[in-house]
Amino acid sequence: MQRLVLIDGNAILHRGFHAMPPFTSPDGRLVNAVYGFFSMFLKIIQDFKPSYLVVCFDRPKPTFRKLLYVGYQAKRPKMSDDLVPQITIVHEILEKAKIEIFEVDGYEADDLIGTLATKAVSGKLDGKLEVVIVSGDRDMLQLINPQVTAAMPITGITNMTVFDEQKTEEKYQVKPAQIIDYKSLVGDPSDNYSGVPGIGPKTAVTLLREFGSLENIYKNLNKIEKNNPNLALKLAQGGESAGLAKKLATIVTDAPITLDIEKCNMSHFDMAGIKEEFEKLSFKSLLKRLEIKKPDSPKEDKVEQLGLSFKL
Repeated sequence: MQRLVLIDGNAILHRGFHAMPPFTSPDGRLVNAVYGFFSMFLKIIQDFKPSYLVVCFDRPKPTFRKLLYVGYQAKRPKMSDDLVPQITIVHEILEKAKIEIFEVDGYEADDLIGTLATKAVSGKLDGKLEVVIVSGDRDMLQLINPQVTAAMPITGITNMTVFDEQKTEEKYQVKPAQIIDYKSLVGDPSDNYSGVPGIGPKTAVTLLREFGSLENIYKNLNKIEKNNPNLALKLAQGGESAGLAKKLATIVTDAPITLDIEKCNMSHFDMAGIKEEFEKLSFKSLLKRLEIKKPDSPKEDKVEQLGLSFKL
């Protein structure tokens, strides 16, 4: 089974920025987020041994969600001025390493990952490819299916938990496909939108276990009213809010991008290129984690990288 790893670049970059103390490169640039990002990047490669790898980023322009609801993510703090220039450095290093990058105005990295994951498991490698999404965003759990899992950083920049269908249901009491409906009912304070006022996690889980989806809940309002008139009233009064929440919570799986899986092949990974960039930034401990060995024979033509063996 081959593996495609899809990295939420902004999520990992933010985690690296907050996990690492401020420090500068020899030329005076602040690079703590860059270091944190690539420390996680190398660990992801080492742990998941991808056959293919992609990094997706948000763009600064407003997304369609912001146009749909002006308050979307309004309470999130502005990106630190110390972080902004480091995004460019990360891009430059990824490009030097020949890692495929996706970013599109109007869409979040989530949407690009959702689209790529969907295309990957329905493309020419269908049945022969598993997808691992790396992100701290719990919204990604809605994308999990038999071929897609999500690796979520838990603490710092090293510890991650991998969620499949079973683990997602154990943790959140709903199936991955119901994550959208769950958020439609309870809302998401981190993205600054409400669901149905007065409905909390326990009630949302109970409703979804009985009726399966948001749409079926509203189709059964009369039944709910007979057993719990107060709950039915809350649902009726919060119907518009729930509908908006569902649109905001749903990750797009048909963003205007094309997946050429071979362009994402790790055989293109330029070890010498990333090593050169690490040397410029004096990332000594990361350099120690890079290892290059010559092929055992011309026929095998393998490169041992980060303890992994990629066929070229």
